[in-house]
Amino acid sequence: MSNDQPTSGQPPEDDPFLKKPQEPQESQGPQGPREPQEPREPQGPQGPSSGSPYDSAPPPPPPYDSGPYGGGGPYGGVDPLAGMPPLGEPGKRILARLIDFLIISIPLYLISLPWGGAVAMNDNTSSNSNVSDVFSQTYSGHQLLWSLIGLVIYVGYDTYFTHKDGRTIGKRLLKLRVAMLNDGRTPDTGASFLRAVVLWLPALLCCPCLWWLINIVLMFTDKPYRQGLHDKAAKTVVVQTD
Repeated sequence: MSNDQPTSGQPPEDDPFLKKPQEPQESQGPQGPREPQEPREPQGPQGPSSGSPYDSAPPPPPPYDSGPYGGGGPYGGVDPLAGMPPLGEPGKRILARLIDFLIISIPLYLISLPWGGAVAMNDNTSSNSNVSDVFSQTYSGHQLLWSLIGLVIYVGYDTYFTHKDGRTIGKRLLKLRVAMLNDGRTPDTGASFLRAVVLWLPALLCCPCLWWLINIVLMFTDKPYRQGLHDKAAKTVVVQTD
């Protein structure tokens, strides 16, 4: 029998080389055509599969638990703080906020002095004035204008630094950082702005004492993330840094 393959027309159907693709330059060597080989088992991206569900390792968990608030993700979420840096201590957070407040309020007050001061009271304010009288005297005329100016500055300050790297000047000094709760990234502009507005709008124009009290209490009592109302609105958390 001749070893030469047909040179014209269709190859015979019983030709063994039609049953599998031929490898380049290996179908015929010096000793004549090779013997047919057994079909190879198809291989996937990770190599041959043995059919066992334990062949491939599961992907590592994300740095923060999945879900809109970090807990109860696909990895069980037994510990909602798993994978997160340590939460910021409430005392450090309060001190950092006080530093930021002074950084803005002192220059703002000095600038406002030629126009009567940003929080000036009328001369007839007495110790027995009720709350409504104090409010009307404090937020009348140019004082209200300076409060609005202060609101813009405070919100802009918080939005800029939170979006930049999650750290205002006070937080940088106290080694704290604002992070998105679902994945730990730096908040985007929208989240940073929402967080700043929810924090400063009531604090400067509505109910400053009550608003600060609520947020300070939440820093100590909120479980498990110690979120103030501004953190809950923006879905952020304050953590420690190195």
